[in-house]
Amino acid sequence: MLEYPVDIQEKLGMDQVMQLVRAKCRSEYGLEFLNKVKPSSRADDINKWLDQTNEMVKALTSGDDLPSRDFQDLRTFLKKIKVKGTFLQGEDFSQLRSLLTLLYDWTQYVKKHQETYPELCSLTYGFIADKALIAEIEEIVDERGVVRDTASPELASIRAMLIQKEKAVRTAINKVLRKAIQDKLTDEDSSVTIRDGRLVIPLKAEHKRRIQGFVHDESATGQTVYLEPTEALQLNNEVRELQYQEKREIARILTRLTDLVRESMDDLEKGSFFIGLLDFIHAKASFALQIEGVKPEITKNPQVKWYNARHPLLWLAHEATGKPTVPLSLELSRQENRILVISGPNAGGKSVALKSVGLIQYLFQCGFLVPVSEASTFGVFRNIFLDIGDTQSLENDLSTYSSHLTSMRYFQEMSDRNTLFLIDEFGTGTEPQFGGAIAESILGQLNQRKSFGVITTHYQNLKKFAENNEGVVNGAMKYDVGALEPLFELEVGKPGSSFAFEIAKKIGLPKNIIEDAKGMVGTSQVDYEHL
Repeated sequence: MLEYPVDIQEKLGMDQVMQLVRAKCRSEYGLEFLNKVKPSSRADDINKWLDQTNEMVKALTSGDDLPSRDFQDLRTFLKKIKVKGTFLQGEDFSQLRSLLTLLYDWTQYVKKHQETYPELCSLTYGFIADKALIAEIEEIVDERGVVRDTASPELASIRAMLIQKEKAVRTAINKVLRKAIQDKLTDEDSSVTIRDGRLVIPLKAEHKRRIQGFVHDESATGQTVYLEPTEALQLNNEVRELQYQEKREIARILTRLTDLVRESMDDLEKGSFFIGLLDFIHAKASFALQIEGVKPEITKNPQVKWYNARHPLLWLAHEATGKPTVPLSLELSRQENRILVISGPNAGGKSVALKSVGLIQYLFQCGFLVPVSEASTFGVFRNIFLDIGDTQSLENDLSTYSSHLTSMRYFQEMSDRNTLFLIDEFGTGTEPQFGGAIAESILGQLNQRKSFGVITTHYQNLKKFAENNEGVVNGAMKYDVGALEPLFELEVGKPGSSFAFEIAKKIGLPKNIIEDAKGMVGTSQVDYEHL
């Protein structure tokens, strides 16, 4: 699919939409799917993407007790065990168990409701979500990531022995501590502590030679030393050896458990793809709920038949401030009018209407649910071209008007009957009589090519062109003439006035200046504006 210009997403506001959806992704994998989003010109692809998102919306609003939605990246753990002999730690297995449970629960949920969620269910084909592996992990590692005593008879025996030896050490060392307190070799509130993994007692530095043992550390002031009494030395050595045995046995157990995970690598890699894709779809569905997006009717042919369409970003901004958003209804088709020429006063909503068409169509072809009435019908375009705003290029030393003409040249070369073009303030940037003439000629060419488009303009000749040529229709942004305030509502079928004289009068420009200006323009032009 062709897009123009290269920064079309930024100009339409699609980059802001992506940022909002990005914040809803829970995993790196989900973000990777989002970053690959591009509009498609294949109706089947768009339909599939919309169905996936729509099914997730249904699940989120079903009232069901859904599986966990803490979609994390399963690949994090799979990467750690790519090399044979490596193994996951207990904490890794605790997280892995949660993620495998999520994978199993979601596959079971969508399979159980496959009639309601056929597209989501189809994503589970080709891999097995194994509950046996979850059970193995639960048997070995607890929810805190600690290997259970029952993980092996050897580990149970070692830990039982450790408890005995640690108790014996503590008994022996407490005996020495009580004697040291009695002999005033240490403070009365002193207690057994640990240094370098060994139980020690604190002693006043001047008395350190009064008790036989090994000094492991001293306080920052040097007034206290931490001594391991001779009575506990051998017992502490036995405890340390048992701790080493425990570590070796845990490593053996975790290596065996990791090998089981490695045996399921192919299924788990496919499962991680499923979780990442589910995260991405969930983010799109959450955004759809936020903007009240729906799946419209779809036709493979280019068409715009929208009811109550709302610019999603504008609607969100207005919702936050309690301000109403005026919806847009519009119909463009090959049988009727393909090109809409919107006119009206400045700040009346022309550009917003044009951007709404561009962004909503772009969202749709990227597979996002759109904020329109469900009765709306969306066609598919192979090309979406945009010319909006001041695109003056300092690097190429192009004037604003030259830059617009460069875009128009591209539109002329690449537009066809499957193109949607959007041009804001068509023809501006040079002398009106010349800019208007060139714009009218370009519009004629685009109309001959049967392209679809929306343009905004103040030029009278473009309004007349729309009135006199089949395939092109005028549209006006409604205006309260009495209050001289925009209503932000599009009315298709007639051109809009710029209300230049009325606005000039309202702000207090002298009457003689206004009358003089009317005379310069000519009565026919003024009458046309009144009409």
